[in-house]
Amino acid sequence: MTDTSTAVLQPTGRLNMVAAPAFKNLVEETVASGQTRIVVDLGQVTFIDSSGLGALISGLKATRQAGGDLRIADVPEQVMTVLRLTNLDRVLRAHATVVDASHDW
Repeated sequence: MTDTSTAVLQPTGRLNMVAAPAFKNLVEETVASGQTRIVVDLGQVTFIDSSGLGALISGLKATRQAGGDLRIADVPEQVMTVLRLTNLDRVLRAHATVVDASHDW
């Protein structure tokens, strides 16, 4: 948590069809609680598939509809490769650290 309206979420392991629904629900609950600025620290994510990407995009949509934003930080190379291949690196801008992602909302 960086301030009262910013939440830092840190998924671990594989963000795939098994884990993505729970992550999506966590983001939705976070937004519903009033924290509309979310930084997702992906440093501990070892793998992401289309379900994981869908959960991130769903979270981005939810935060923006609530007047906030979702940013990603500490993105591992495997995840960055998938983002580039899908052109989602243009929508989900990667930041080096959580602190970097939390600046200039």
